[in-house]
Amino acid sequence: MTHVTTETVGTDAGDARITWHEARRARLVLAVSHGAGGGIEARDLQALAAALPAHGVSVALVEQPWRVAGKKLAPAPKTLDTGWRGVWPALAAPGLPVISGGRSAGARVACRTAAGLGAHAVLALSFPLHPPGRPEKSRAAELLGAGVPTLVVQGGNDPFGRPEEFPPGDFRLAEVAYGDHGFAVPKRAEITQERALEIVTGAVREWVVSLL
Repeated sequence: MTHVTTETVGTDAGDARITWHEARRARLVLAVSHGAGGGIEARDLQALAAALPAHGVSVALVEQPWRVAGKKLAPAPKTLDTGWRGVWPALAAPGLPVISGGRSAGARVACRTAAGLGAHAVLALSFPLHPPGRPEKSRAAELLGAGVPTLVVQGGNDPFGRPEEFPPGDFRLAEVAYGDHGFAVPKRAEITQERALEIVTGAVREWVVSLL
């Protein structure tokens, strides 16, 4: 049984909240934040929190200050980064290497701040390579500039960037076939929703173990 606790952390962007899913003998912390359109209830974040503690990884699900405050719209990237930096001391408090991660907008935050915070690695779930239908507005520089080992887990049908659209670079990429931006798969897909989430957690688990 995973030990789950919650703590509130004050930042210069307001109060953030961390929900810890602690491993019994933790060797790493995986800190993951949500995107601009949802919270830590996202299916992939919950799947990781359920699967990884058994493998020596404590999972910290981070709610950004704007979500804790009940706002519906995410603030500017600079404010998101401020909130993430403010949470970092609490994430590092166990004295273990911390993988900085997030989904969508949270993945961009993790990439932008990783080097400055001394992150062990970056996990980018559904990295929004570009706005839907606007491939010329690439955010590849954020991903390529992370400066630490990076894993991207991307849906095969993600309108914010399909796997084949990603440039070559010093990162790993795992594809969830048929998945959209939230890793939802259509009923006609050759894989079930459960299998899609197993692909996410399996890819992350394998990569994390390689970092130990």
